[in-house]
Amino acid sequence: MSHYLDFEKPLAEIEGKAEELRAMAQSNPEADLTGQAEALDGKAADLLADLYADLSAWRKCQIARHPERPHTQDYIEALFTEYTPLAGDRGFADDHAVMGGIARFNDRPVVVIGHEKGADTTSRLERNFGMARPEGYRKAIRLMDMADRFNLPVLTLVDTPGAYPGKGAEERGQSEAIARCTQKCLEIGVPLVSVIIGEGGSGGAVAFATANRLAMLEHSVYSVISPEGCASILWKAADKMREAADALRLTAQDLKSLGVIDRIISEPVGGAQRHRDEVIERVGRATQSMLNELNGMDRKALITARREKFLEMGTRGLAA
Repeated sequence: MSHYLDFEKPLAEIEGKAEELRAMAQSNPEADLTGQAEALDGKAADLLADLYADLSAWRKCQIARHPERPHTQDYIEALFTEYTPLAGDRGFADDHAVMGGIARFNDRPVVVIGHEKGADTTSRLERNFGMARPEGYRKAIRLMDMADRFNLPVLTLVDTPGAYPGKGAEERGQSEAIARCTQKCLEIGVPLVSVIIGEGGSGGAVAFATANRLAMLEHSVYSVISPEGCASILWKAADKMREAADALRLTAQDLKSLGVIDRIISEPVGGAQRHRDEVIERVGRATQSMLNELNGMDRKALITARREKFLEMGTRGLAA
């Protein structure tokens, strides 16, 4: 790991020491350091299990934002074949915070759409840290229209802090674009499956996640506002974000109990950032399973079921 969260600092020290011992063993083969390194590995594994055994909502937020978690581009490269990206909203520009196109998923033609945060400084700036502008949502609308026209299932991957709040975005109709994208999700007569792979922030996430089936990775989050934003409004202090995270009920476990999502995709101990390939494979299996659940449903049934799902959302667990 090259990036550790603040609550993982004790783990960083142990793993760092183990790596130092291995480096010393390579440069000095006569020194018997391998056993010490393996002992530290065992200690690190035990500590990792303890740290991830009972995560608070705030720590889950931190994990969901981890820069080394797999992003949309990683999932597309691993799970899809014959991916052909489609760009632009045919009205203003192409938004690099949203990527999408046609592809094959388990040899089935689909349309895939997702937020992309970027993997390094250059790509994060290019992708605007996954915060889409109006043209990004209008591109998604265009792709969903195409999917509806050619009877292709739509798969969306959600990972955004929220829609971009800049002046230019507001001038070009950010709220209207998000609303129309959400509306389009409700209108298309093809299967729509969504997975929240990291952050599901605000309406910018809802615009992609208004689906027949919605899943979340175990350590992802989904909320109307960030904990920091909530804290600054309610307590006038951003450092109250831990209390806000608890109050928002933004974890996958909370949202499953409320009926907001349909399933939780488990992550190995240490999170997706430590087990990228395994987590990508799990998302692929869960997505296929959710698509299978929608097989045989005609256009009217898909639309009706999706609308009813959202009308009923949140009615369970309100007394908890």
